[in-house]
Amino acid sequence: MHAWEERLCSRATDRVVRPFEWGLEWTRNWPCKPLCERDGYGDEAWLRLLNEAAIERSDEFYGYRTPCDFTLAGRVLRFTSAVETAYAENNTVYGQWFPAKASPMEPKPGKKAVIVLPHWNSQAEQHVALCRGISLLGISTLRLSLPYHDQRMPPELKRADYAVSSNVARTIDATRQAVIDVRCCLDWLEQQGYEKLGIVGTSLGSCYAFLASAHDDRLEVNVFNHCSTQFADVVWTGISSQHIRQSMETVLDLDRLREVWGAISPAHYIHRFAEMRKRSLLIYGKYDTTFLPRFSQEVVDGFRELDLDHSVAALPCGHYTLGKTPFKFLDGYHICAFLKREL
Repeated sequence: MHAWEERLCSRATDRVVRPFEWGLEWTRNWPCKPLCERDGYGDEAWLRLLNEAAIERSDEFYGYRTPCDFTLAGRVLRFTSAVETAYAENNTVYGQWFPAKASPMEPKPGKKAVIVLPHWNSQAEQHVALCRGISLLGISTLRLSLPYHDQRMPPELKRADYAVSSNVARTIDATRQAVIDVRCCLDWLEQQGYEKLGIVGTSLGSCYAFLASAHDDRLEVNVFNHCSTQFADVVWTGISSQHIRQSMETVLDLDRLREVWGAISPAHYIHRFAEMRKRSLLIYGKYDTTFLPRFSQEVVDGFRELDLDHSVAALPCGHYTLGKTPFKFLDGYHICAFLKREL
């Protein structure tokens, strides 16, 4: 299985080792600032303080104003992101809309909806089959394009490198933008009359989904398809992000990277998540070499220790192989069965 994972990972030949950057220019519009002046602090020390402030006041950090330009044309939702970046393409959010269809079990589709967040470097057509399947269960589905993906990708890129990269602050900003985009989509769904809301996140999308759910009690039902605790650990150890580590480790070690990426790590918000009534499905691969199984088990252990309402599906595959037959069907079954039962 590990050899299969390696072969699938190595198919991508366009990974670029980019220069390490602190990226402090990306912090200018962050709402949370340390209660001190920048003078006397180096770049790394200042970023640590920014992360501490963001974690302490995460309602503010992940706060936003609802956009006023939601437009649904056919089955494509678009609106201006509440987070403005230096890239015009990335500032428009796109979602593919799959309204619920009547099923034999539920002839009249109810006011239930889920947001689907795909994986890092996903293509626009990926996860569409899952969305269609969920809609057949009487649950409307919105597939959200992540920051710097699909139509949001700047023209100089071939991969979504600006979503996760060796630019520390830009990676945080992209994560913050993704979380806020999700929350804006919840506003739109409520405007359409949807009352029971859930989310399905895969890989990087799973991280975004957890952060959004930890800051929004409207997300009652959650599917974390691949899960981990620390953002830094996945980048440092995963086979698909070794080109990022290669740049990072010229300046940082893992412990220091955890500190400057603390604000986007699910581990810091699990107690906040536990304060809300939510039902969750945790899915991971026993042979995952991207989200290592020990990190996923830490998530499971945390949910158990806090006595959270959750189910676990440990599948006999890895990260890339989860998208291959027969595992993709097994994964889809777990997701759809959970959503049908809980939502």
